[in-house]
Amino acid sequence: MEEEESYNHTARVCRIGPDNKLYISLGQPYNVFPPEKMKLYAQTGIGGIIRMNTDGTDREVYATGVRNSVGMDFNPANGELWFTDNQVDGMGDDIPPGEINRITKMGQNFGFPWYGGGTTRTDEYSDTLVPDNVVPPVVEMVAHAADLGMDFYTGKMFPAEYKGGIFSAQHGSWNRTEPVGARVMFTPVNEDGSVGETVAFAEGWLTENGEYLGRPVAVTELPDGSILVSDDPAGAVYRISYE
Repeated sequence: MEEEESYNHTARVCRIGPDNKLYISLGQPYNVFPPEKMKLYAQTGIGGIIRMNTDGTDREVYATGVRNSVGMDFNPANGELWFTDNQVDGMGDDIPPGEINRITKMGQNFGFPWYGGGTTRTDEYSDTLVPDNVVPPVVEMVAHAADLGMDFYTGKMFPAEYKGGIFSAQHGSWNRTEPVGARVMFTPVNEDGSVGETVAFAEGWLTENGEYLGRPVAVTELPDGSILVSDDPAGAVYRISYE
């Protein structure tokens, strides 16, 4: 489907699930796609998450209503898939919020394009009826911080309150009047899947003058319980440990 190639939503994040299937996010190629694309995208999983066997067979659409997810991970406590999602541009500096979402069953719809992020309606679909089955995000992030990679923490190096929570990378805004982001966030996750307050875990890549010294992209855990953070403009990978 070459005509659906995306200029700026090109990331295809992949994870192997507890079921040994391959899960892939498919960002759609618009800021907000037009109504005539709705049926095609729902059928193919563009603007959603698909899954398949690792040999490429049995491809199916796992979730829809996703604008552009560039981070996902399975909760080791119960195998549920969680993912970040980037919000609609051009609606102002402070809306709509970025998202972390939780999938509890196959076939759920996460609100895009009716919502641009959180409960903020898009201008393009403001007069259309929102489907009844839309699932809201479990976390709303500051607008336009560009929430990317995320990882559940299972290690023992950090204090106990970090166990089972989510480390997520904010790449930083590209067109906000005052830049935000460029940091690693932490979200505590409870056994029932509810979340605590999201806080900044590592920052300092964004100066007071609004200049980026680095822009975190992804987070992953090492066997010793420390975490790695990638930074694409710096071409660096940082290791964060606890003593």
